[in-house]
Amino acid sequence: MVDPATSLAPALQGKAPAGATAVLVLADGHVAWGRGFGTTGSAVGEVCFNTAMTGYQEVMTDPSYAGQIVTFTFPHIGNVGVNDEDLESQVDGAVGCLVREDVTEPSNFRSEAGFGAWLKSKGKIGISGIDTRALTRRIRMSGAPNAVIAHDPNGKFDLPQLMARARDWPGLKGMDLAKTVTRKGNEAWEGSTWALGKGFGRSPHSPLPHVVAVDYGAKDNIFRRLVKAGAQVTVVPGETSLDAILALNPAGVFLSNGPGDPAATGGYAVPVIRGLLDRDVPIFGICLGHQMLALAAGAQTIKMHQGHRGANHPVKRVADDVVEITSMNHGFAVDNSALPDTVVETHVSLFDGSNCGIAVKGKRAFSVQYHPEASPGPMDSFYLFQKFIESLA
Repeated sequence: MVDPATSLAPALQGKAPAGATAVLVLADGHVAWGRGFGTTGSAVGEVCFNTAMTGYQEVMTDPSYAGQIVTFTFPHIGNVGVNDEDLESQVDGAVGCLVREDVTEPSNFRSEAGFGAWLKSKGKIGISGIDTRALTRRIRMSGAPNAVIAHDPNGKFDLPQLMARARDWPGLKGMDLAKTVTRKGNEAWEGSTWALGKGFGRSPHSPLPHVVAVDYGAKDNIFRRLVKAGAQVTVVPGETSLDAILALNPAGVFLSNGPGDPAATGGYAVPVIRGLLDRDVPIFGICLGHQMLALAAGAQTIKMHQGHRGANHPVKRVADDVVEITSMNHGFAVDNSALPDTVVETHVSLFDGSNCGIAVKGKRAFSVQYHPEASPGPMDSFYLFQKFIESLA
């Protein structure tokens, strides 16, 4: 059986260690051996880490993880199985995942399938037996590397070919992934929040403020929280034009989360958002939507060293020094060292001082880098949805 303690080492030539059926090959030539689960084959992406202790199914179905291989720092992943209610989207999210302990049979009354079988059905690769602490330390010291994740039950791998593939992959900087995960057409959103034993509620039919939500790779729970706050929601694709959005007669526009480099997505998104700002349409953005609003207001974005991913990130609200416990998933950030005079910083990370929120002066437009719909805290940040809906009057 492969020993996880030696699973981060210079590349080995020839056969895999005894018991190894999967490998992670970093672009710098290091490998991490382990035991594969999920689908077989190989895939390339950027390796990141997530510090949340729960929510692995939500993480794996979050479109913001497109192009990424997720290292879970919590050792026991998959132990509560999966179910259809905890999906965040129906489109591709993470490429694959890396975990410390082998995935066990699920033990939870809500479980409908095992994690490994579910990953296989989604065409995603998992590797257990990885020294996730060593890999996380490496990412913290050296940044998020490009890598190939591969699974072969026979343990046969062409390491030079896998390394070349990892090195040749251009990485997320400059990559527009939003267009690969966005909806293909408009959708009148019907769902509301979930309750144990009842499932998801339905949107009320009484007249409500109409919010047009631009989908750059959205998590479905965002739309449910908008409904909970009192909105009627229409979801539109990320490349929807300004005229098409205005034709829907929105009381406000929501800008969703999503994957990839905001500067690349901004090529088509920023002109639309500037048009909305010029018309003083109320705007609320989350994650990539936050970065899109910042770019439209004249700010800049930067690639982070390791990014922020997890459900335990403290964020300070600048106006009153209140601290919110937030959920995050981003590898790019708004550069708060070069904010224009038209932008006010409203939230900052207490981990590293990076920007976590802005408001545009003289406009009904604000955004946050974190995910209030994920409900860490658990309700520290729901006020943002309420604030947005109140601005629509």
